[in-house]
Amino acid sequence: MQGKIIEYVEQGRFFCALVLQDQGKRLRVMNQNGKEINLPASRVLHETERKHPTQLAREEIMQLLQGVAEKRLQMMREIDLAEIWELAVEEEADAFSPFFLAELCFGAETGDDQVAAFLRAVFDDRFFFKFRDGRILAHSREVVEQQREREEKERRREELLEKGARMMQALMAGEPAPDWPERDRCLDVVRQYYLFGGEAPEAELARDLLKKAGFGRPHDPYYLLIKAGIWQPDENVALYRQDVPVDFSAGELARAQQLAARPDGQALLDGDRLDLRHLPLLTIDGEYTRDFDDALHLERQGDHFLVGIHIADVSEYVRPGDPLFEAARQRGTSLYFPDRQVPMLPKVVSEGVCSLVEGQPRPVLSFLVKLTPQGEVIDFKVVRAVVQVNRRITYNQAEELLARRGDEELQVLMELGFRLQERRVASGALIIPIPDVNINIGRNGRLQVHLDEVDTPARTLVAEFMVLANMLAAQYLADRQIPALYRAQEPPRQRLAPSVVKDLYINFRQRRFLARGQLLTEPKLHSGVGASQYTTVTSPIRRLLDLVVQQQLTHVLQGKGPLYSLSDCRDLSAAILAAQARANQVRLLRHRYWLYKYLAQEVGVGNRLDALVLEIQPRRIQVVLTAILLEGDLPLNQGPNVRPGDLVKVKLAKVHALDNTFRLEW
Repeated sequence: MQGKIIEYVEQGRFFCALVLQDQGKRLRVMNQNGKEINLPASRVLHETERKHPTQLAREEIMQLLQGVAEKRLQMMREIDLAEIWELAVEEEADAFSPFFLAELCFGAETGDDQVAAFLRAVFDDRFFFKFRDGRILAHSREVVEQQREREEKERRREELLEKGARMMQALMAGEPAPDWPERDRCLDVVRQYYLFGGEAPEAELARDLLKKAGFGRPHDPYYLLIKAGIWQPDENVALYRQDVPVDFSAGELARAQQLAARPDGQALLDGDRLDLRHLPLLTIDGEYTRDFDDALHLERQGDHFLVGIHIADVSEYVRPGDPLFEAARQRGTSLYFPDRQVPMLPKVVSEGVCSLVEGQPRPVLSFLVKLTPQGEVIDFKVVRAVVQVNRRITYNQAEELLARRGDEELQVLMELGFRLQERRVASGALIIPIPDVNINIGRNGRLQVHLDEVDTPARTLVAEFMVLANMLAAQYLADRQIPALYRAQEPPRQRLAPSVVKDLYINFRQRRFLARGQLLTEPKLHSGVGASQYTTVTSPIRRLLDLVVQQQLTHVLQGKGPLYSLSDCRDLSAAILAAQARANQVRLLRHRYWLYKYLAQEVGVGNRLDALVLEIQPRRIQVVLTAILLEGDLPLNQGPNVRPGDLVKVKLAKVHALDNTFRLEW
């Protein structure tokens, strides 16, 4: 092979080389760039018939090889591989010699340069042919068609990347984006990627789009989607990441409208409901509450009292198999945020036909409970009824009336509520009155955070009668061995106080010793409530668990027996727990998001805050910011010598709402 010009490929490029010495399995060659190398003979793709002197000067060899390479490159550009492939694919053979196919292209003029040029064309465009072991294989029509489809797909992808990147850059800059059919698709790909990362359906495309547009920061997609008008500022990303349904389908909304047009109170009495519309019911709720699911009334009966705890009967409208029940099953609970609400049921149902609106007849599940002045339950019954609320007051109004003893009914209810709580505490209940953290967004967008006591007389009044109704519902179901869902909790691992205390340090610490709550299909102790069995039925508008228990109760009260079997209850328990886990995660993340925004707005990095030391661990000190009840960590051994329970001053070192992070320093 000495003296011959050969062709070989290095890193995807063709090179011409002159063989200076043939060593058998290896060749000493000089390539067109004047570089001498030892080349394995197996890498030679083509060799000329003609030999050339090897004694030429280096520059002469380079000039010769560069001329040959340029000539072959020019020939390669003139080859129509598609035309040659059409001829070759008609032949019976699958593989051809390079000379045969080159001859089809160049005819009688075919020689070393023409064969080498054809080989270059095959390597340059592998659409039609493939080189293997010195032969050229022609792809079948099916393979070529598949390759055409892949090529077209790749071309469209490159076009999508180019146009998508330009569109995204324009949006981010606040400029008008070109009207383009793929705009929404590109933005949705980026949205899915921001939410789910590598698990997004088209994560690779999203990464390439963002890279092409030059958006490399973690939250660039978030700001892009706001600029595009797809998301609002402060969009609740956690909702989407937890896959919590936000909107109701057209079918669900149509069903809700049908229910909203159902008959009036008189028609509800055509069944077996008691007519209790004459009773003086009142609701006590927050100022901005719109979905009223409970009301109370009080009657004196000699030395005792009859308290009516009336719960909106959502089961009258929302039943198994109904589209709205499936919607509730997906959501599990209503969610309330400073900037929006995500109801479990459409508003025409949750705030309309099912809500105990003042002056409107409504179906209810009533717990009529006879109590002693000391809060002892003498007797109770559960009935399906129709009621009409004739008085609505807010918690603040109730507090004012109680403070000046201006409402005898409220006063008695409050006193009974405190007696009920005392009985629960005596039975082992843990009352942990940690204030609620309320976050409000002002009209100017400015955030306000304030703490509301949870154990005010009015709130305790309502809470205790709701707990009582839940305990009695569990008792009713358990006594009759009706399949149901029960909430349970083991005793705390440690009890820090014998009774109710309003000490922030003790209450935060006590929470850490609580056993995890359980949802069971058999009655069991609920230590936290102080009940031998417990369920929840008092918030059927807002919680799936309460709705399911209510459905079971009302079905039994109608004499139809259990609606759900034990197996059904197990299935519902799994669905409820899964939905609750998603909702709780969203609540936590969204609550912290707004607190971080508040810190950044009102406090600012570098400012000092009051904190309560909760626990000293080997590598950190856990504290809670007392103004907003946000827990955080401090580095150990960098501050003063402190003990759990101490109040200290800390510095806000960093806060980032989108990253869900903040850092405190001494």
